[in-house]
Amino acid sequence: MEKGFRFFRTGLMVALISLISTPAFARSISLKDAGAALWIFVIIGAIIILLQLIPAAILFFTFIGTTTGLIMKKKAPEKATAEEKMSLPGYEPATVEK
Repeated sequence: MEKGFRFFRTGLMVALISLISTPAFARSISLKDAGAALWIFVIIGAIIILLQLIPAAILFFTFIGTTTGLIMKKKAPEKATAEEKMSLPGYEPATVEK
């Protein structure tokens, strides 16, 4: 029952779309009669799209800097040995008796 209803609904949608998409509705869009509200909407939309370039550029150059830093990384000098490491006072290894 549900499968038949799904096919019926799909067929109905295809039929309605094909009826709506007739050549009578196929005409070009003319913006010469467009009002000021449309132009404001288009300009604000363009500004919002262009503002997305700022974080994209930050991410891009961060990625380039990270990969360049990893590729061009020079070998760091050897670290100090365990005896030469500075320890905080009061934090020495404690002896444990069993």
